Amino acid sequence: MPDYKAPLRDMQFVLHEVFEAEALWQGMPETAEVNRELADAILDESAKINENLVAPLSQPGHEEGVHWDDGIVTTPKGYPEAFKQLAEGGWGGLSGPLDFGGQNMPKMLVLLFEEMLYSSNIAMGLYLTLTSGAALAIDSHASEELKEKYLPNMYSGKWAGAMCLTEAHAGTDLGMIRTKAEPNADGSYAITGTKIFITGGDHDLTENIIHLVLAKLPDAPAGSKGISLFLVPKVKVNDDGSLGDSNGVSCGSIEHKMGINASATCVMNFDGAEGYLVGDVNKGLQGMFTMMNYERLSVGIQGLSAAQAAYQWSCEYARERLQSRSPSGPQNESGPADPIIVHPDVRRMLMTQKAFVEAGRAFAVYVGKQLDVAKFGEGEAKQKAAGMVELLTPVAKAFLTDKGLEGTVLGQQCFGGHGYIREWGMEQLVRDVRIAQIYEGTNGIQAMDLMGRKVASNGGNYVATLIQEMRDFADSAAGVDGMDEFLSPMTGAIDTLEALTAFVLEGAQGGDANLIGASANDYLHVLGYTLYSYMWAMQTKAILSGNSQQGEDFDKAKLQTARYFMQRLLPQIDALESSVRSGSELMMEIDEAAFV
Repeated sequence: MPDYKAPLRDMQFVLHEVFEAEALWQGMPETAEVNRELADAILDESAKINENLVAPLSQPGHEEGVHWDDGIVTTPKGYPEAFKQLAEGGWGGLSGPLDFGGQNMPKMLVLLFEEMLYSSNIAMGLYLTLTSGAALAIDSHASEELKEKYLPNMYSGKWAGAMCLTEAHAGTDLGMIRTKAEPNADGSYAITGTKIFITGGDHDLTENIIHLVLAKLPDAPAGSKGISLFLVPKVKVNDDGSLGDSNGVSCGSIEHKMGINASATCVMNFDGAEGYLVGDVNKGLQGMFTMMNYERLSVGIQGLSAAQAAYQWSCEYARERLQSRSPSGPQNESGPADPIIVHPDVRRMLMTQKAFVEAGRAFAVYVGKQLDVAKFGEGEAKQKAAGMVELLTPVAKAFLTDKGLEGTVLGQQCFGGHGYIREWGMEQLVRDVRIAQIYEGTNGIQAMDLMGRKVASNGGNYVATLIQEMRDFADSAAGVDGMDEFLSPMTGAIDTLEALTAFVLEGAQGGDANLIGASANDYLHVLGYTLYSYMWAMQTKAILSGNSQQGEDFDKAKLQTARYFMQRLLPQIDALESSVRSGSELMMEIDEAAFV
């Protein structure tokens, strides 16, 4: 299995030279002390700990997997020690509030740490980031008493967090859950029920695990309007913060999965466990979606991270693997064959990976920017950013993971037969990243959320705001020498997106009840490709304007990759547009009995 090396130069380029993050941070009081020097120091240290501590555990952890023995869950060799080092280094509290031991770092920076963490070891990353997500939900919705009692130990990594939504009969349709919450005399609740597919539901990395559990009170309204959210610790916590008795929380079994074998995916049983209400009664989805939206971007980054590792390793392999001669004549005359990187089809695979990864990284940072402004900004900018977060979250989750799997498979393909062999690590990347398209709301659900809630129900206002931003950028960049070759295809994609949005909205308003669902996946990909063209245009502007500090070779490769994306990949939106315009009738008219 090749070594992982963090792509620090590209991260620094995107963060500082494309998005000029320091100026943004110093314009907001809560992040004003974060400068380029500090950000680069964090990235450098992140690279060291992920390359040297986390990444070496990935393949052996995958091979060993998680163990379950009579309700006791143990992680692979080396995981508890590594998690402790991550916790002691403060990596779990990067984005947490200062009041509870966090470091209040901007999301634009934190997500680049997450990318390195997931590229090194997705399974290990899940334990840390799920804890951060659970802490965020508690900080946003719980009482001050609960925050003070639980958050310091969660941000320090002493305790872990998990979210418990899914039940055997209730996945996407959470209104069907059966887990019950009975009020106790002391104001707590007795939580009873079983949850499945709970990532990090039980393990040996921390002394306590804090579960966020969706449940219903006895008199709750039917459906999703009757769901409440509860904090349920694995071990009870005394008033002085010390650990008390076991809390009726147990792991019934662990799942045996396609990938992320070192991540404990648990069936969790709650047998009258003591829990505490988070937020208001029957408003549990609001609190849980705070965590889920955080995790959806994090899952998108998993797709990006796996594709980055696959690209890095396939580049190394393609330069070393000798096979056949170049179509234009021998390039390695002293050897028996040329390295496969000279072959056009291998170049196609490598360039496609590179184009998607580097656009995806810029897009992730762009979404992080919206999160930072929505959290720390003021006035109209804050309001606009909040709307962009709503619009872009399903795209970040679905498009990054779809292209993440595509890039990872292309990387595996570059290895040929060796990519199918376990020792090279490529088949593990494919196994590990596949779940990213499924959990935290399948990509089909993300597309429906985008098309139904963020576009149709919104009257297309969020998309119109984004389109105007992209058009304003094109106008501002038009005077930069050399930009036309990148702006022209981008504006063409924007025109397609705008026309397609109008088409779907008009069709849905005209009575085609199935059009939104039939269009959703293709529409999300049109939006994704258009956003990636925007990301590439911003990167090329940074170079052509003289803002890049990465050197001539770096800049040249960026421009060449941007051209490849614009000329070879962006035209795929034309086929997607045709699919959407075909309507819903074709897929809905076939009789159910014909699916045999």
